[in-house]
Amino acid sequence: MEKITESRQYETIKIIFLKSMSELFPTYDVELQNSLNNGSYGEVFDKNEIVELSNEDYEKVKEQMRKTITENLPITLATDDIELMKKNWRKIERDDIRELLKNCGWAKIKAFQVGGYTDYFYLEPEKLTGLVKDFDLYKYDRGFILKTPMEVFDWNVAPMKDTPKIAQAFQEGNDWERIMGINFAGSLNKKVFKREIAELIMLNETLHTKKINKFANEIIKNDKIKIVTIAGPSSSGKTTLSKKLRLHLQTSGIKTLAISLDDYYVGRANVPLDENGNKDFEIIHALDTKLLNENLRDLIAGKEVELPLYDFFTGERKPVGHIEKLEENGIIILEGIHGLNDELTKYIPRENKYKIYISCLTQTNMDRHNRVHTTDVRKIRRIVRDSLSRATTGEETLEMWNSVRKGEEKWIFPFQEEADAIFNSSLCYELGVLKPYAIRELIKIDIESPQYEEAKKLVELLSCFVDIETELVPSDSLLKEFIGGSVFYNY
Repeated sequence: MEKITESRQYETIKIIFLKSMSELFPTYDVELQNSLNNGSYGEVFDKNEIVELSNEDYEKVKEQMRKTITENLPITLATDDIELMKKNWRKIERDDIRELLKNCGWAKIKAFQVGGYTDYFYLEPEKLTGLVKDFDLYKYDRGFILKTPMEVFDWNVAPMKDTPKIAQAFQEGNDWERIMGINFAGSLNKKVFKREIAELIMLNETLHTKKINKFANEIIKNDKIKIVTIAGPSSSGKTTLSKKLRLHLQTSGIKTLAISLDDYYVGRANVPLDENGNKDFEIIHALDTKLLNENLRDLIAGKEVELPLYDFFTGERKPVGHIEKLEENGIIILEGIHGLNDELTKYIPRENKYKIYISCLTQTNMDRHNRVHTTDVRKIRRIVRDSLSRATTGEETLEMWNSVRKGEEKWIFPFQEEADAIFNSSLCYELGVLKPYAIRELIKIDIESPQYEEAKKLVELLSCFVDIETELVPSDSLLKEFIGGSVFYNY
């Protein structure tokens, strides 16, 4: 018997849910959009207009799902012949699948059937509906949240964790892409084929600039703000956001001082150990927060301060730091993993801080029923960046990813709702640009490698998107942090 995986559990519950929705509400379209509150958020549409189902409606859907699970129906592969599906695309009722087949290249689409219902997936579900361990479904805002079991919770659904600020950021992104008509891979690829992608890139980049300008204006209008902290998970674009925000502030006459948290490491010999006895460089206690707070407080008071410099070669601070003084109306920019955690700047009053959370909240999905996971896009970004700037192979990046995610779950995600502002660093066109760089690394991974299946999954995800020329990406784009050629970096 195959090992239970979160992926197969999710795909199985998804097809059971979609089957149940089609039986109870056959004229409505269901769209699974993004991760939220330890589950998947989606909405229901009737001819492109949102339909808000009631709590009672979702209870009926849950009951129908339980019935399908109890019946233990077989889930069978109808076809994975992409050429056959392309030839018969006119017979497919869903416009998102038809458009994807016409514009997808060699995407690995598979048709599965269960109890007379057919749907199109990219990953394998379980063989039987009765193999589902647990699930939950409930109304949320104007849509719903579908929850599936997770190994970390002993194959139960994850507990509810409401994140309204993240939900709003996702919603803004989804609404914008719907207006632009590019919320699915097929419609985005169509823009490339029609030579409309350059304008779309400029629109998306302008949207980023508009958001950063909004942050800058909010900071400038509040003369109590002295420190801006920027935090987010790996490969979100923290450094580029920091640099671009400084430019926006400086154009309004605000002098900025960037402080690197790396310079406040306690020293390699003093870094605390994790549960496995390894040095934990991501724990907040690996930083000298006392010295940091003293330096920040003195800078805000207008004093001249010697800031530390950390030597990564020796693993210790250099004997002599650098002298800095904050100008009267100056702003300190503090970028790092713990930026949203008040423990980092506990001696500084809350009114003196403006916290920004940045994350790649992906909205362009393969089709209505198959979303692109945010963590997969960040993973692809990091594979590309580290291969170009650090000579790290794709396999090495995948090997360390679980450790990276573990640190994020502990030190970043619990504090994301503490932010004063959220920056969605996702770019609707980025997978088409990242694709050739990422595939070049992923195809090097040997079939015997423990990372092979993950690499294969990412290649199949990328196959849904056609290549987009790197030359179309502006030199100050956040995406250039990962593919190189940025005005802010040397690679």
